[in-house]
Amino acid sequence: MANFYLDNKALKFHLHHPLMEKIVRLRERNFAEKDKFDYAPMDFEDAMENYEKVLEMVGGICDEIISENAKSIDEEGPSVVDGHVIYAKGTAKDMDVLSKAGLKGMSLPRQYGGLNFPTVPYIMTADLVSRADAGFVNIWGLEECAETLNEFASEEQKSKYLPRVCNGETMAMDLTEPDAGSDLQAVQLKATFDEKTEKWHLNGVKRFITNGDGDIALVLARSESNTKDGRGLSMFVYDKRNGGVTVRRIEHKMGIIGSPTCELVFKNAPVEIVGSRKLGLIKYVMALMNGARIGIAAQSVGICEAAYREALDYAKSRMQFGKAIIKFPAIYEMLSEMKSKLDASRTILYETARYVDIYKTYMSISGERKLEKEEHMEMKKYQKLTDLFTPLAKGLCSEFCNELAYDAIQIHGGSGFMKDYPVERIYRDARITSIYEGTTQLQVVAAIRGVTTGAYLKKIREYQQETVSPDLEKLKSILISLTDEYEEAVKKFDDDKQNKEWLDFHARRLVEMAGYIIMSYLLLLDSTRDSEFSKSASVFIHFTEAKVKDHVDFINANGPEELINYRYEE
Repeated sequence: MANFYLDNKALKFHLHHPLMEKIVRLRERNFAEKDKFDYAPMDFEDAMENYEKVLEMVGGICDEIISENAKSIDEEGPSVVDGHVIYAKGTAKDMDVLSKAGLKGMSLPRQYGGLNFPTVPYIMTADLVSRADAGFVNIWGLEECAETLNEFASEEQKSKYLPRVCNGETMAMDLTEPDAGSDLQAVQLKATFDEKTEKWHLNGVKRFITNGDGDIALVLARSESNTKDGRGLSMFVYDKRNGGVTVRRIEHKMGIIGSPTCELVFKNAPVEIVGSRKLGLIKYVMALMNGARIGIAAQSVGICEAAYREALDYAKSRMQFGKAIIKFPAIYEMLSEMKSKLDASRTILYETARYVDIYKTYMSISGERKLEKEEHMEMKKYQKLTDLFTPLAKGLCSEFCNELAYDAIQIHGGSGFMKDYPVERIYRDARITSIYEGTTQLQVVAAIRGVTTGAYLKKIREYQQETVSPDLEKLKSILISLTDEYEEAVKKFDDDKQNKEWLDFHARRLVEMAGYIIMSYLLLLDSTRDSEFSKSASVFIHFTEAKVKDHVDFINANGPEELINYRYEE
């Protein structure tokens, strides 16, 4: 019987990265809970065995149930009845199976009923589920909302809500509004405090809310009157049991049909404030969004996996001119590049997840005791790396996701345009990944500082110092040369620091160069640990070589004086 975890050696490879022992020991506080909970691991080996068992269970459910239900869910979709969402039948079945298997609240502490898994194996489940049904992961995978509650809510709130998530209830993050999409500072949903009852109530509208009728929601609202920016916003937790919110409609979308994207109407909806007033956007939503962006990177990788496998299987079986089309150079070139982009996406995803694990765990420990000086320095180091890598992972993985879905359709030819084949749905599902939780353009805005401060270059030079297998030295020399070209390109903007428009114009190219070189180095290091990645490393490094040279040539040809050719005037 097939299994989405067991049939993918890359997942086990990344799960057993050398840094995992440090991550697990930190997460488990050197296994302090082994005598308190009978399912807590005794040691590192026991913990890894637990992760393997759970991932194998998820892999089996993905293959046998979730992937089988994906087509019917896409056809049926959710509906609204009496102001509330009714999931498609297949979605309800998927939720029921995962909840009964105890696979909710995977990353939450055991004291609330969770499994206390690190980010890496948790994100791996999102990778698996997304391969099976990218729309369903948007319902099941909103656990980052619970993570935000665990990080910032009061103990009373955590004890109230987190066990419910572990028992199978769903969550949502209610951020965007009709006139406030990416610009969350413009949020106008009104939060009012009743002095008599000492209760908060919300009034207004939210739009484009994923799983908007979830059981528990984190809501961004304006708590401070006469304010117009982010400093007037606070975060609240809404309990569906208390009423006050109705679903006006479910959006009719291109893809991820099974995931209800809702317009919500708040009418005196009772809520509880989370953390401190005025920090809703500045602190809490930023933490929430970073987690969501890593989740979208995982969703993108899962879709990449699905697209690549569908294309590969079709190319092997489709006969043209007397032979399988995989024998034609035009096709096997596409497939090889697809595989290299898949492996490159997955390696930056899990590199980022490891950084998150170490940073977040030290942050959690700091709430229990004062960190030692070295621990504090490590926390700051990995926090900076998390901030650097998150926009790269989200931006580049989602763009490759779209490219792989496109190529999968192309390899299928006319058949891929028909609903008879899964690639038609995969293509539609892929499109949103580079849009929601911050478009690729916004990820570039977040990442460009890593270019201008030299932070990406510093990390690349650190990778350059790593030892690789002798047979990979030639590829490494290409990367060293490309890094020099990237450094020279960045220097052009150092010499013209006053011209921000010119930097903004080329920001995408500069970020892509940094990202591609970093992904290439990660693939080299993966290939040193396991030679099975060598082909992908070679293909991707040559792809990077072409892209870097193209970007450098374009930057050289388009100085500040050339921008007039691209501007649109009123």
